[in-house]
Amino acid sequence: MAPQRFREQYDQIQRSMPDVPLAIGPDDAGEFLYEKGVVLARDGEEARLVEDTVRRHFTTFAGPAADHVRRTGPETNRSGITRIRVADPGQGDGSGDPAVASALRALREPEGRTGRWLISRNHVVSIAVNACPGDEPVPVEAGAQPNPAAAAGSHTPDSAVGVLVVDTGLMNDYRSYPLLAHTRGDAQVEECGDDGVLRQYCGHGTFIAGLVAAVAPNTDITVRGTLNDAGAVLESEFGEKLFEAVDQDGWPDILSLSAGTSNGRTDGLLGVDAFMRELRRQRTLLVACAGNNSSATPFWPAAYADLPGFEDSVLSIGALRGDGEFGACFSNHGAWVKAYAPGERLVSALTGFDTPVPYVYQHSTYDDCRYGFGYACTCRHPRHTGVLSEEGGSGKPDQVMFEGLAQWSGTSFATPVAAGMIAAHMTARAETDPRAARRQVMDANGEVAEVRGATVPALVPATWSPLPVALPSART
Repeated sequence: MAPQRFREQYDQIQRSMPDVPLAIGPDDAGEFLYEKGVVLARDGEEARLVEDTVRRHFTTFAGPAADHVRRTGPETNRSGITRIRVADPGQGDGSGDPAVASALRALREPEGRTGRWLISRNHVVSIAVNACPGDEPVPVEAGAQPNPAAAAGSHTPDSAVGVLVVDTGLMNDYRSYPLLAHTRGDAQVEECGDDGVLRQYCGHGTFIAGLVAAVAPNTDITVRGTLNDAGAVLESEFGEKLFEAVDQDGWPDILSLSAGTSNGRTDGLLGVDAFMRELRRQRTLLVACAGNNSSATPFWPAAYADLPGFEDSVLSIGALRGDGEFGACFSNHGAWVKAYAPGERLVSALTGFDTPVPYVYQHSTYDDCRYGFGYACTCRHPRHTGVLSEEGGSGKPDQVMFEGLAQWSGTSFATPVAAGMIAAHMTARAETDPRAARRQVMDANGEVAEVRGATVPALVPATWSPLPVALPSART
């Protein structure tokens, strides 16, 4: 069964996408979300083959298949995919989609050719797997310092490293935080609801920008609000949105991406394939989060780092726990994760520097770690009761007030720490090639940690302070 938090977030994201019926996959296992009744195919011959197959074999919806095929010309759809309906998305519940599963089984090239999948589900790409970060933000006491602390150095426009953060937008008062004085980009949409309470995920992009700026002061950071809708977007739209993000200011030195999805496959994500192939032709380095499902299943686009031809252009980042010695309980892992950085209880800017803002917790903490670890992880601490967990129950959700920095956990935040380290290296060495900087940082790095019994590279900034971690019976 899926973790409780995944079920809660399924309802949350479904409400944010009221016109898109969603299902849980694969087969109700709770690894990802996808659009019901719809598959994706590559434009051209493959899309036509899929459409013909749909006409012949999938008749559970009314009307000819052609009525349910939405094509977008190459001039407006650089992602190169076609969205094709194979069933009535209004039928059944969210526990799966038999028509899509049948289409996946039927539409695969014969083994005599490539054995390649011709279609995929239309996955929900979110700011972390299980549709939520490792935990929810926690206020820190007045006067607290960021962790990692601000590195020495200053912003010099002529030599600043360009970092693009594709995420939620910037909070309206982000310039109140000195480290973000040179940051620019899109505004966060609807910071608060009608009740004045901070919406879930608001501040995610601002928090990430603050981490990059702390580790690498000499950066020009741009934040694009590609994931403003509850931190999620459909795969069919994501590739084009990535193209739009780099179009606005040109390809950056470093693209920091704290979003993705698993798909149960090892050959990439169809909706971003065209973008990834274009990325490979550019000089940009993509630093991408590994996801927060405590799983070895590849998480895309981070897992492109393990595919031939992408070794230099993609760096996948997992999260270390608070002491920096082991992997965080929530972090995805496996050979496709190329490095780990601090990602548990980091401190950065969220919101509320001008006006304090209330936040109501969505998820309750657990008595024990969801993933079987024995230390005081973010599943258990700090204790709070959430509205989604207690809906219909007797518990009262906890409310807190943000008026400064916040503490937050997830591979979402380990990623900008690693991106900042590469940017700082570029400044220190006057290196203009971000991919060369990645190789230099990885080759020179002597720090290691232990993740599931394996020794892995650990990218740890000099200004990061490890936190004490209680270890009654820690599983590593």
